[in-house]
Amino acid sequence: MTTHIAHTSPTSQEPIWNIEQIVDSLRAIRTASLAARQRADRPVKLPARKALGVVVEGLSAALFPNRLGARKLQTESVDYFVGHTLDQALNELVEQIIRELQFDAPVESERREQRLRATAIVAEFAEKLPAIRSLLETDILAAYRGDPAARSVDEVLACYPGIVAITYHRLAHGLYQLGTQLTARVIAEIAHSLTGIDIHPGAAIGDSFFIDHGTGVVIGETAVVGNRVCLHHGVTLGAVRVAAGRNAALGRHPLVEDDVVIYAGATILGRVTIGRGSVIGGNVWITRSVPPGIHIAQADLRHGEFDGGLGI
Repeated sequence: MTTHIAHTSPTSQEPIWNIEQIVDSLRAIRTASLAARQRADRPVKLPARKALGVVVEGLSAALFPNRLGARKLQTESVDYFVGHTLDQALNELVEQIIRELQFDAPVESERREQRLRATAIVAEFAEKLPAIRSLLETDILAAYRGDPAARSVDEVLACYPGIVAITYHRLAHGLYQLGTQLTARVIAEIAHSLTGIDIHPGAAIGDSFFIDHGTGVVIGETAVVGNRVCLHHGVTLGAVRVAAGRNAALGRHPLVEDDVVIYAGATILGRVTIGRGSVIGGNVWITRSVPPGIHIAQADLRHGEFDGGLGI
């Protein structure tokens, strides 16, 4: 179907641009793209970024109603607020997971089965929320204790981008574990956009995790981070180049054991282990395992004397 629309100038009936031609061209490109991906007959919708943003905001408010919930929330109405907010968020999450299931297997006859499956996934995810809330409590306390500039736990919860990122990650990781990897990835990318912290939802992160400042932190899909770990801004837990055909699910990112501190700008690549209690200095590049309790820093700067300008 060809549309006949042209925008006209306020002072003239002559079209300024040819909407018809642009729409036709966009349709041709869209059709070719769907055909190339073998989806010409089933252009289903993906999980919606905006809707999932609302879902995570609702879940966050339900987890921390007194700080992230409704304004002027009374003590006697907290449980009602939590229940109502959870119900709304979880129902919308079902709809978004249905989209993912339809994207993976978009067959009309399976729609009822997909709704049942999505509902079961969200019910199992909902059971994880108390455990997620407990983990987040350890993260918030780690940030408060680890930053002398923090004046209160409430300030940490309200202001720190690292707490926003780990909140989104713990929710996304719970969904990732249940097989809804696309939905989880969208949530992770929302956090990335909000904070500049890029944590793949597949990464396994222990309790009391603290990201100080946070901008530029990257944590890959198969990274495993232990308990009481602190990362500063610009840290990368990444992978070396993966050979073609290698199973992407294989461990290819670092293993960081308990009580490790990694300072700003450090890059750690590949399936290496950073031993318990180690301290990794700023801007170092690591591609080999580090034993427990080791401190690694850049070599001391060498200073030379240049008498009379010699050597300059």
